[in-house]
Amino acid sequence: MSNKLDITPLQQWTGIKNQPFTIAGPCSAEGEEQVMQTVQDIVKYAPGKVHAIRAGIWKPRTRPNQFEGVGGIGLPWIKKASVAVGLPVMIEIASAAHVEAALKAGIDILWIGARTTVSPFNVQEIADSLKGVDIPVLIKNPVNPDLELWVGAIERIHAAGIKKLAAVHRGFSSYEKTIYRNPPMWEIPIELRRRYPEVPIIVDPSHIGGSRNMISMLAQQGMDMGFDGLMIETHINPDKAWTDAKQQVTPQRLGEILDAIIVRQPKAEMDEQHTLHDLRAKVDRIDNYIIELLCERMGISEEIGEFKKQNQLAIHQAERWSLIVKRALEQGKNGGLTEEFILKFYQQVHNESIRHQSKVMEGEEGVI
Repeated sequence: MSNKLDITPLQQWTGIKNQPFTIAGPCSAEGEEQVMQTVQDIVKYAPGKVHAIRAGIWKPRTRPNQFEGVGGIGLPWIKKASVAVGLPVMIEIASAAHVEAALKAGIDILWIGARTTVSPFNVQEIADSLKGVDIPVLIKNPVNPDLELWVGAIERIHAAGIKKLAAVHRGFSSYEKTIYRNPPMWEIPIELRRRYPEVPIIVDPSHIGGSRNMISMLAQQGMDMGFDGLMIETHINPDKAWTDAKQQVTPQRLGEILDAIIVRQPKAEMDEQHTLHDLRAKVDRIDNYIIELLCERMGISEEIGEFKKQNQLAIHQAERWSLIVKRALEQGKNGGLTEEFILKFYQQVHNESIRHQSKVMEGEEGVI
């Protein structure tokens, strides 16, 4: 498929310019009064800075007997609230039946959740139900860090004729414990942007952080990356929310967060171009040098592989590997590099070195 999608620019279908397209509202619609009060307070405390309202109607939960949303009875609540404040409303859908109910209720925007994006069958069902419909659709990344699933979902919805498309970055599940609920792994949405620069990317700091104390920082990071918008879960009484209480903020706090956001320009002004060009030229020169050195290193790895083959030595030498990592961590720390970066980088270098040595040892591409 072509690396170019026929997508309507975000500014064109939202009418929003020179600021992030911002979506706010409760994780779950719990009652008509709760939805109305939250929406009205959002407009009160963040005037002109929130451009769409969200609320969960159907909530996919990990285990049974958890609150799974109020269902279709909540659709009139959120539509009524959105009309009252003059903003479009959006909900999460996970099936063709959800799409039908949402369209019947006059919902303005749909989003496909992370648990649905993982299933091409479900995404295709939704895509088929959207054929012939002109409605914006946002697609969250899958729960697992699989860019191809995310791309595949975008392509399926686009193939159904939907041109008002955007991606939502909500972080990725990780077995390892981190400070995040869902580590951002910024390299994945950055790669999505490289492949499809025309696809707008909305950042969901609520799900990435899992804590209201992290939302401001993560929202700013999203803007620093040059992404296009924010989705922030907002509740009139977050501590008593029925779902995801820890990651929701009050409308007043939402206003404070949005007031503090610094929006970066995607490109430098003409009088700044020369300085930026010179700095980028230095980066390019260093990048070229890094690649040359890595190629040279792998050539030496093949020589080492030949020596090990002749002397019946194992490819992986644990003691040697430990020394390499220890030295790299010490040098990296002195240069201001994080331990996580050094470990990931050298693990990839080590894997590539093993591949080259395996090729020599076995006479074919080694499997790591």
